[in-house]
Amino acid sequence: MQRRTLIAAGALAAGLSLTATAVCAQDFPPKKPVTLVVGFAAGGSADIAARVIAKKLGENIGQAVVVDNKPGAGGNLAHAQVANGASDGSVLLFGSIGPLSISPHFMKVSYDPLKDLAPITMGVIFPNVLVVPASTGIKTLGEFVAKAKREPGKLDFASTGPGSASHLAGELLNDVAKIDTVHVPYKGGAPALQDVLGGRVASFYAAPPTALPHIESGKLIPLATTGLTRPAYMPNVPTVAESFPGFNATNWYAFVASAKTPKPLLDRWNTELVKVLNTPEVRDNLLKHGQTAAPGTREELGKFIAAEYGKWGRIIRERKITAD
Repeated sequence: MQRRTLIAAGALAAGLSLTATAVCAQDFPPKKPVTLVVGFAAGGSADIAARVIAKKLGENIGQAVVVDNKPGAGGNLAHAQVANGASDGSVLLFGSIGPLSISPHFMKVSYDPLKDLAPITMGVIFPNVLVVPASTGIKTLGEFVAKAKREPGKLDFASTGPGSASHLAGELLNDVAKIDTVHVPYKGGAPALQDVLGGRVASFYAAPPTALPHIESGKLIPLATTGLTRPAYMPNVPTVAESFPGFNATNWYAFVASAKTPKPLLDRWNTELVKVLNTPEVRDNLLKHGQTAAPGTREELGKFIAAEYGKWGRIIRERKITAD
C-alpha cells in the first residue's frame, strides 16, 4: 500500500512538474524580449508597417516589441531564420508574399512556407504602383509599353528582390503586354527607390508608402497600380487591369511564426495582433502610408497563403519565370 502511495505521489509530482514546464513554455508575453523580424531594409514598406504595428502592440502587452530588419534574397533569409529559429513565441515574422508563396517555386530555400511557418493573422494588403523618374518623360502606361516595344531589353525595372511581388508584377506585365523589360533586384524597397530617384533604373513596382511622398513632390510619375481596382488614396492613377484586363499582382504582409510554436501562443498572438490592427489610430496610420489593415483568423490566413502559393506556382511554371 505504501509503495502504491509513493508511486502515485511520484506520478503526481511528475505531472505537476510537466504542467509547470508547459505553463512556463507558454508564458505570455514571453519573458524574453519580443522580436518582430522584417525581411527587408529599414525605410521600405514592410518596415514602415511593421513599426506602426509593433509600437501599438508593445503598448498593449506592456513590453517593447523590437523590429529586426534582416534583408537579403528578397526576404527569404529572414523567413528561413524564423522557420528554423525560436519557437517560444518570442519571435514573430512580418512575412511577405514573395518568400511565402513565390520564391520557393524557383529558388532553393531552407524552409517550406506551408509546413515550417505557422499563420497568425494577415497584416496589411495593398497594390504596388509602377513609377518612373520624371526625367524619363514617360507619363502613361501606354507610353511605357510603347517605349519598351520600340527598345526591347533597354528599359529595366527594380524590385525588392527575386520572387517578390514587385518582381512578379514586372514579369506579368512583360507577359501580358508582350514586352521585354529587364529585372533588377534589390534588398528592399528603400535601396530600390533610391536608384529609381537617381535615374539609375528606369522603373519600379513600388509600394505606395515609399513612393507617395516622391509622387507628391513630382520626382516620380505614377503610371498604374497593380490591383484590380484603384486605391482610394490614388483615385486618379489607373490600374494595369484597365489596359490589360485581369492583371492582378497585389502585395501583402502577414504575421507568421515558427511552426513549432505552441498553438496557445499562436492563438494569443492572433488575439493581440487583431486587436492592434482594428485600432482606429493604427488603421488610419497604415492607410496614410497606402496600406490597408486586414486582420483575420489563423485559419483564413493559412488558406490564403496556400491559394497564393498555388496561383503563383502555376504562373511561374507556365511562363518559365526565373530568379535571374
